[in-house]
Amino acid sequence: MTQCCFLRVHPLFFWFWSFHHRMALALCLQVLCSLCGWLSLYISFCHLNKHRSYEWSCRLVTFTHGVLSIGLSAYIGFIDGPWPFTHPGSPNTPLQVHVLCLTLGYFIFDLGWCVYFQSEGALMLAHHTLSILGIIMALVLGESGTEVNAVLFGSELTNPLLQMRWFLRETGHYHSFTGDVVDFLFVALFTGVRIGVGACLLFCEMVSPTPKWFVKAGGVAMYAVSWCFMFSIWRFAWRKSIKKYHAWRSRRSEERQLKHNGHLKIH
Repeated sequence: MTQCCFLRVHPLFFWFWSFHHRMALALCLQVLCSLCGWLSLYISFCHLNKHRSYEWSCRLVTFTHGVLSIGLSAYIGFIDGPWPFTHPGSPNTPLQVHVLCLTLGYFIFDLGWCVYFQSEGALMLAHHTLSILGIIMALVLGESGTEVNAVLFGSELTNPLLQMRWFLRETGHYHSFTGDVVDFLFVALFTGVRIGVGACLLFCEMVSPTPKWFVKAGGVAMYAVSWCFMFSIWRFAWRKSIKKYHAWRSRRSEERQLKHNGHLKIH
């Protein structure tokens, strides 16, 4: 009887094993295609910008991924659903899986580039590593893609501005009105979205009984990394504000001195 039951159950187990094996293989192929795509784009940018540095081409790839991921994750969160604040831990949708595979391939490429060229510090490497682990976790579990996609949207929302700031600096246009606008938008969006909205999302994740405990732990780790970035950004914003204020006072002092000496005509 036991042997008969085993023979009846065994094909069912084999079918499940084969199904999950095919699913895992399909996910790996998607990630591999994504990695090859980002690498090919990087090589193309290097050929088109031979007079520029490798970092220039890498940041063009980063800018492209940022714009693309913002659009896709916004569509998923605001239109396709489900809403991450009310349905954390819900099963992944096919579109979420495709976007996560696309982003996973990018993060693997960018982490490899950063390690090879030693261009980033420990904090950025930790951010990329946590992002990779979080996406893999959502893909393996088949759930929590909703909140991971929301984190992707919040994280990438400021990325194009960060790259624009670097390009402005490289081309000598950073110290201008455009540079000031880019810095203001970057600081405002980072504070409002990644810190403010991120806190609300983390709260919804923690109070919900659906997500796994290690998914919640990953959310806490990502939010802690965002705060580490936030401290550095606020220090930068404070120093720049003080410098702008002193420059403004210096100009006012020079204008008053010119008026006092009679070198400036008053119309």
